[in-house]
Amino acid sequence: MRRLTSGLIAAALLASPAAAQDLLNALFSDHAVIQRDRPLPVFGTARPGEAVTVAFAGKTATATAGPDGAWRLDLPATPAGGPYDLTATTPSKTQTVRDVLAGDVWLCSGQSNMEMQVQASGDAWNQINNGAPNDTIRMATIEKADGRAPKAAFAKPPVWKPTTKETVGSFSATCFYFARELQKTRTVPLGLVHASWGGSGIEAWMSPAALRKVGGYDEAIDILNLSITDPVAASRRWGETIKAWWTPKHPGEAAVAPWLGGGTGTGAWTAAPRGLGIWERWGVPALAEFNGVVWFKTEVVLTAAQARQAATLSVGQVDEMDTTYLNGVGVGATSGAWLDRSYPLAAGALKAGRNTIVVGVYDTYANGGMYGDPSKRALVLADGSRLPLEAWTYRIEPRVGADPPRAPWDTLAGVSTLYNGMLAPMGPYAYSGLAWYQGETNVGRDQTYAPLLTAFIAERRAGMAPDIPVVVAQLASYGAFATTPGASGSASLREAQRRAVAADARAGLAVTTDIGDPFDIHPANKQEVGRRLALAARRIAGEAVTTGPAPDSARRAGDTVVVTFDQIGGTLVSRGSDGVIGFELCDAANACRWADARIDGATVVLAVPTGAPAAKVRFAWADSPTFNLFDSAGLPAVPFEMDVRP
Repeated sequence: MRRLTSGLIAAALLASPAAAQDLLNALFSDHAVIQRDRPLPVFGTARPGEAVTVAFAGKTATATAGPDGAWRLDLPATPAGGPYDLTATTPSKTQTVRDVLAGDVWLCSGQSNMEMQVQASGDAWNQINNGAPNDTIRMATIEKADGRAPKAAFAKPPVWKPTTKETVGSFSATCFYFARELQKTRTVPLGLVHASWGGSGIEAWMSPAALRKVGGYDEAIDILNLSITDPVAASRRWGETIKAWWTPKHPGEAAVAPWLGGGTGTGAWTAAPRGLGIWERWGVPALAEFNGVVWFKTEVVLTAAQARQAATLSVGQVDEMDTTYLNGVGVGATSGAWLDRSYPLAAGALKAGRNTIVVGVYDTYANGGMYGDPSKRALVLADGSRLPLEAWTYRIEPRVGADPPRAPWDTLAGVSTLYNGMLAPMGPYAYSGLAWYQGETNVGRDQTYAPLLTAFIAERRAGMAPDIPVVVAQLASYGAFATTPGASGSASLREAQRRAVAADARAGLAVTTDIGDPFDIHPANKQEVGRRLALAARRIAGEAVTTGPAPDSARRAGDTVVVTFDQIGGTLVSRGSDGVIGFELCDAANACRWADARIDGATVVLAVPTGAPAAKVRFAWADSPTFNLFDSAGLPAVPFEMDVRP
């Protein structure tokens, strides 16, 4: 057998004393599902230099642990079946995991719509209480964790759970229903590794190397790396990044920059309520429904003896992100409303006399502000003396231009944080496919999403079979209806998803615009999402199924534009009308108008009024689009934007 030691997997398997941990990576545990019909990588940690022998399904292989304790070996392919025992043995230790099945393993990842559990989805009571137990669909949910560097181990060892009445409620609904549907046509065990986190951007799930290949992330990655070796310098540098965001928005206002604490007129500060708290509850009309940046300021006066000391600056909990300055210098930045902020200050950071502390608070959703126990806000000097920070003022940052950037170590919107904490510990655990349900957080950044998704898919395939299938759930309807044609952040993100998938012969798209909820970003019908993802997987596998009408071309034909569709199940149909609703014709500058349209076989014909521009055609282009084009199998047409060819 081929032997691989530490070089290949050192980033995922840093050594610890073998006596204090298992020999096998934590995904190899009781009730696990391993990938069938392919050479099986088995890996873990042992004492440096120890021989590790693994036995599974009548096969054995041996590897030697490297200087860091990491080891890996590849067992021959095993057909679907089981249960088996998997045993790893060294001269000092033996570990056996039991009830292991060989089948197809899928990684299910993304943000909150992938995270949404069966018990929170539609028809939950019936599915939990009346669904049949299934020992051959098993799920391991990865504990939420972030990191600034790849982590050696999971925050908590994953537990493989067979499908029972007691377990299924906590399963990812989309992932489970996808597997249940898939198993109707392939009778093999299915193992589901679920790693998702609500609110996460795709950048958080990608390694620094993958992001550098996409381009545009070098500075963020460099600051992230600096935060590992010199967090004070990284905080200072990040503070300068926020200054660089603010300054072009406020030409000629450098003297009243908020981090300096001065200002009059538009830069004036207003006394904040004692104790601060959620700003929507202050009774200030401008903050009643405000999402954006609010600057908070306080001051503390120190003697020369106090100023010479190191200290800790504690500002309590912030909803949801802060960038904190001391005397105009960045000293810390944290994301996460549940976290208390405490920033170390080296000796020399403070000065005798008046010291100005400014906290820039950025809130993107619902409540915002500095909240929690007011007594936690204090400057604590090295000698133990504590100076409360009680009198605060604030000023509201105008909502002009782009929102502020997020710190590179931001748990959900940073770079590589969830890759480091949740994906890296998986090492080369083999899986047969990826199901991805993410994108809501990247709305507004659609220009970069297609290359990011392409690079993310490539990275997930690395080390696996190079052609593993990838199925992507397109964003569902959520938000405003369109009464006139116009821009839509959600529609633009859907188009980026469509283009990335269309360019990949081994990827498939599940359209969900007809089963979304304009008033809830988490639509309940996850059974249908799972069914459509399974259709996409079956189509990639070569089965004779269709996944819903998808545009193939748009061409000018006299006073019409003809859009040709493929992937039609049966015939095209327009629900509720003889005409087709949801099409727009646009000029080159994206000035668009509704288009009258009708079905003609596998095409939709759009009427072009005399003299009207028709450079582009759009369909279902809105946050919550209104449309009626389906196929007779009941699947909706894919939202799209496409240039019109002569």
